[in-house]
Amino acid sequence: VIFSSVNFFLSLYRFQACVYFASVFQAMSCGIHYLASVFMAVTPNFVCGIPGNVSNILFYNSSESSMEHIWTLWTSTENYIVVQLENGEIWELNQCSRSKREVSLDLAYEYKGNKSIFSCSDGFIYDDTKWKSTVVTQWDLVCDREWLAKLIQPTFMLGVLIGAVIFGDIADRLGRQRVIWFASAGQFVFGVAVAFTFDYYSFMIVRFLLAMVSSGYLVVAFVYVTEFVGIKARTWASMHVHAFFAMGIMIVALVGFLVRTWWVYQIFLSIATLPFVLCCWMLPETPFWLLSEKRYEDAQKVINIMARWNKVSNPCKVAELYSIQQDDLDSGGMGDNDTSSAKKHNILDLFCNWQIARRTITVWLIWFTGSLGYYVFSLSSVSLGGNEYLNLFLIGAVELPCYIIACIGMDKLGRRNTLIPFLILSALICVLIMFIPQDYNILIVLANMAGKFSVGVAFGLIYLYTAELYPTIVRSLAVGSGSMMCRVGSVVAPFCVYLRSVWIFMPLLLVGIVALLSGILTIMLPETLGKPLTNTLVEATEIGRKNKSHSGKTPPGQSGAASEKIEMLGPETVSTEK
Repeated sequence: VIFSSVNFFLSLYRFQACVYFASVFQAMSCGIHYLASVFMAVTPNFVCGIPGNVSNILFYNSSESSMEHIWTLWTSTENYIVVQLENGEIWELNQCSRSKREVSLDLAYEYKGNKSIFSCSDGFIYDDTKWKSTVVTQWDLVCDREWLAKLIQPTFMLGVLIGAVIFGDIADRLGRQRVIWFASAGQFVFGVAVAFTFDYYSFMIVRFLLAMVSSGYLVVAFVYVTEFVGIKARTWASMHVHAFFAMGIMIVALVGFLVRTWWVYQIFLSIATLPFVLCCWMLPETPFWLLSEKRYEDAQKVINIMARWNKVSNPCKVAELYSIQQDDLDSGGMGDNDTSSAKKHNILDLFCNWQIARRTITVWLIWFTGSLGYYVFSLSSVSLGGNEYLNLFLIGAVELPCYIIACIGMDKLGRRNTLIPFLILSALICVLIMFIPQDYNILIVLANMAGKFSVGVAFGLIYLYTAELYPTIVRSLAVGSGSMMCRVGSVVAPFCVYLRSVWIFMPLLLVGIVALLSGILTIMLPETLGKPLTNTLVEATEIGRKNKSHSGKTPPGQSGAASEKIEMLGPETVSTEK
């Protein structure tokens, strides 16, 4: 595993390596903001505010003079606290109501007499032994306002969904470089602005904008790095973007452990990747986008810079490559396939026949399952018992090896043969966790790590697998629609986690069911390892049938001469051994 990972980094040339690491470094910021709410929006123990000066506090048989000592004894939301005021009144403080005892002769915990029930008009008292301040305590998002707190993460994920669509389209129109500049600066600006919001609604609006730019950066960064690295390193490059995202989750755990005031916590998280914001303007536009926009001189400048960094003495000339492509078109490139490509395609083409439709439904379910499982395991990690900061750190750390395993499995076993066992394994782990006694905290955390590992492998390889399952004419549409299902899963995941209040294992049950169903349906998908990319829906349908071999055909989905030569801007371009 270590050798394979090192081999990937060595396969990157100097220029591509610098661009790659500069780009994926900011992906940590995306992981940070995606999971920041697990500590920022935590709800501590609380009771109704005290309507006066207190002389004595009683909790069961324990009498204390301050609330700090009471919180160490608090075990359930059904508990209540009895307080005696200086004027002799005795009150019972519950979480969402308080009652005044009509007869206040003796201070006792149990009371059978008449009570007058009042609302929490004096606010609430929160347990600040662990967190000095959260957004819940800042704006009293409890009791009848609890639903506002539960909207924080789903609303963020909705912003992620919308941002992916908007910035993906803008990147195709204005270029990858400009979107990376804007999105990375936006993450810093909106991230810091969240800490200075003055009420709940401004907090939600700024967080929504932060979600949009974070999602936009992550989507465009995938495209940006894959357009700069060569074909041999492309799979590993895309996988390691996920790894940097996981490192962002680990940073959330570390900062959450060190900083216990939500707005200071948010500022520290936002400035974690400030060095990239200061130098991202140095990143160049990709030659592929420049060529697609017919900006040949600009593309040649970038190619010359790449060649100079990589010590290539004779870089390719854009004019020569363009003339080669024109010759290819003149010699018959505008055949039936190209006529088909020119046709406008829509989402209905993913259901053009029963085989493609079944494939689309399965792929969409896998995308949904991967995202749902990923965020359910991540968001619920702080509720597993034990040290919640260590739990989240481990849940993030377990992703680092899982993407390496995914790459090796894809290359050695195949896409489908790697996907099926890990989907089914994640379902079995969800069932196994249900049978682990709740006081076995270490075993529960390890099992959740195994579940996150299994889902992470499936989540990581579905990007490439989807691209290989569909022909060129609808490939972007297939990956884009799958990504939309992924975002839907991320929006649903927080609500799924909230079902713990109904039954503690309900989130795991739902993830296990969809993971098992996905694993079974994946058996009917074709294997794409070693198969050429298809160009038409007829060819894509054929790869799902038995005894159909494409081994003698030239991959129809490969890029043209320009793409191939630009990707080879490394030392071997002029090597006499090759």
